[in-house]
Amino acid sequence: MNPSPPSPPPNASGTALVLTGGGARAAYQVGVLLAVSKLGGKRQKNPFPILCGTSAGAINATSLACLADQFGKSVSLLSNFWRNMHASDIYRTDPIGIMRSGAQWLSASAFGWLTQSAPRSLLDNSPLRTLLNRHLDLQGIDRSIKSGALQAVSVTASGYESGESISFFQGSESTKPWQRVQRIGMRTRLEVDHLLASSAIPFIFPATRVHREYFGDGSMRQLAPLSPAIHLGAKRLLVIGAGRRTQHRERFQTEKYPTLAQIAGHALSSIFLDSLAVDIERAQRINRTLAALPEDARKQANIELRPIDTLVISPSERLDKMAAEYAHTLPRSIRTLLGGIGAMNHRGGALTSYLLFEKPFTRALIDLGYADAMERSTELGDFLNL
Repeated sequence: MNPSPPSPPPNASGTALVLTGGGARAAYQVGVLLAVSKLGGKRQKNPFPILCGTSAGAINATSLACLADQFGKSVSLLSNFWRNMHASDIYRTDPIGIMRSGAQWLSASAFGWLTQSAPRSLLDNSPLRTLLNRHLDLQGIDRSIKSGALQAVSVTASGYESGESISFFQGSESTKPWQRVQRIGMRTRLEVDHLLASSAIPFIFPATRVHREYFGDGSMRQLAPLSPAIHLGAKRLLVIGAGRRTQHRERFQTEKYPTLAQIAGHALSSIFLDSLAVDIERAQRINRTLAALPEDARKQANIELRPIDTLVISPSERLDKMAAEYAHTLPRSIRTLLGGIGAMNHRGGALTSYLLFEKPFTRALIDLGYADAMERSTELGDFLNL
């Protein structure tokens, strides 16, 4: 989190929605949004004038931004999008495509020194580009901004050459670019390439070139996931996470060496989940510090920090365990590919959960998100003034 956030734009209503990454886990976010829509009623205005997304969360945030002046309809369309999901909508699952990818990896391992070529990714996500072009009306972002239903929407990606976390944003004239150490906010017109870059899970999906460099998943090196929303003027944040809310887990003794899938899932979880938890803890600590300092003392000491109200809703169940239960719904070619590295059992469930874009799993996540949000309906309604 930036220690000296800028003052919010004068027209900011102050509420931002922060949607994190997590591949197929992002379906959980839709369930929470369905609960928000129900609590607000049919004539509800967009409760989130600031939308910030990373990775798969960037796709959800941009989808909402395209129809921000009709919040209920935008959530309904997003729900339909995820409830009818198939892995083949996101990446190639046909045997030829999988064999070609596998052959590239094998040849690179055996003869890469001779051919000087390397595969770009484990999976080919070209179907995702087709899906996004069909699903999203990106011209709607401008319409939402002009109507006043949307102040700004940001999509964060990680530059492989620069090592910087870039938040590409489209917003009203009052929103300004920013620059901090390894973090930049850049005004632009959002396109499908920004979403593909933001959701390019390392090693699994290929990097995407935007402007002058290649970008990968925005969760990488994103040390302050709440920062874009604060720079865009937010005073209040609803954060929908993709990791279980329980902080401490029971430890077990094991003699089994971790599988490649278990190691990969652990690495992805550190990318998608850990920085958010740390940033939320930092925000809460700053809030407590500011509450203990009189306003006059803060002004005299030139402390530019401001309190940020944050509500976090995250899964009440372990998504890796859920994924292990639904892993059999993946196409056979993907099951074969993942089975070879140990991802088709409970120990490899974390990796599987990021790639399980099949409707039995995504529907279960939507239902879980809805139930978790409704369990906290009073707190959620009060926070959003519904």
